[in-house]
Amino acid sequence: MIDAGATWTDERVELLKKLWTDGLSASQIAAELGNVTRNAVIGKVHRLGLSGRAKDAKPAASAAAARPRKATRAPSAPAPLPPQPHINNVVVAPIALQPVTQEPSVYVEDDLAVPVSERVTIMDLRESMCRWPMGDPTKPEFRFCGARSITGLPYCTHHARVAYQPVADRKRDRKLARA
Repeated sequence: MIDAGATWTDERVELLKKLWTDGLSASQIAAELGNVTRNAVIGKVHRLGLSGRAKDAKPAASAAAARPRKATRAPSAPAPLPPQPHINNVVVAPIALQPVTQEPSVYVEDDLAVPVSERVTIMDLRESMCRWPMGDPTKPEFRFCGARSITGLPYCTHHARVAYQPVADRKRDRKLARA
């Protein structure tokens, strides 16, 4: 086995120093020296402390270094915002609602459940009023129920029964709808 240190003779080290100061790359020096790798040349240069290079030995290198850089692109999307803490959470005690015994067709006609005089626009809607939407939101006649809401819930008693159905009732209604 050949000793790795034996390849760096005094003559080879002097040639390495000369080629390095002439501005040759580590790959070019390795090819010139022969029987040594680019990484070995870089390691030896560092061990010898040969950091500086001749400035005018290679004018093409300095011209390449002085070329203008490409302008960086602006980001295509804004940086995502960090998640904000939720400070408007409301904890409401569960309310036992009576099961609906009427036909589902009654709920299709919400006009019958809430008098027109109680319906309100979004500008008139208050915290204690039912927020059940009535009609098409794209039409000027769109209103909210406006009846007195159940404390802690957004809907009146009638609309709470529609909105908060027990799971068993929902499954039953789905089966009836499929039939």
